Amino acid sequence: MPRELTEAAPALDVVVPVRQEPTNEELRYALRSWSAHLPHRRVWTVGHRHRWLTDEAGHIPTVQDGGKFQNTDAAMRAACAHPEVSDPFVWADDDMFTMWPLPAGMPVLHRGPVVEVERFYEARGPAVYLKGMRETRRLLEELGHPRPLSYELHVPLTVDKAGMVDALDRARHLDLPHKRTAYGNLAGLGGEQVEDVKIRHRAPRGYGPETRFLSTMPDSFTNGHVGRFIRARFPEPSRYER
Repeated sequence: MPRELTEAAPALDVVVPVRQEPTNEELRYALRSWSAHLPHRRVWTVGHRHRWLTDEAGHIPTVQDGGKFQNTDAAMRAACAHPEVSDPFVWADDDMFTMWPLPAGMPVLHRGPVVEVERFYEARGPAVYLKGMRETRRLLEELGHPRPLSYELHVPLTVDKAGMVDALDRARHLDLPHKRTAYGNLAGLGGEQVEDVKIRHRAPRGYGPETRFLSTMPDSFTNGHVGRFIRARFPEPSRYER
């Protein structure tokens, strides 16, 4: 296994929103993957703090009294407002895994035009998520982006604080804004188009040894082949674990 990338890491922090729950093995292995493969200065959790985290992980407490979109919006604003969090920083979820070294840092990735991603979700839902996607696309069209790109991938995203706050403010009147997509287009990120990496099933398909990024569902991580694949790849604890 590659040793942790700490000596030559750029001064970017990784920020991850964490919901309150008894245990979170996905976060544990996500931290191992970032420590091994994603150069960074420090990890910050926003929201809940698990007892098994060491003091190496910074923490920003937030009140989680809304839905998923509202809670993660609040977490993003808290990270952008915190003076000790690097600017820019890398935004990641607790079920995103970097499977290969990224010596140049996190690349900019997108999913292609939003209208094409909408067609995918029209066939499988969920309706609430699709509603937010359409709301965000229409807002971006009104703001001068006639064919916006979707940044709603299950991979980390590098975020400029002022640019993200501007995107959140412009989209705050929407019921379910897609903040990654709003930010990516308003900031003109561009990037490389890739397929989404979320693995929702237990079967050993949709990824392989060459896969750069993975993301899981609780069931696919706990009971599926992909979870065993990730746990075998990162058997050693990171500096963020007691």
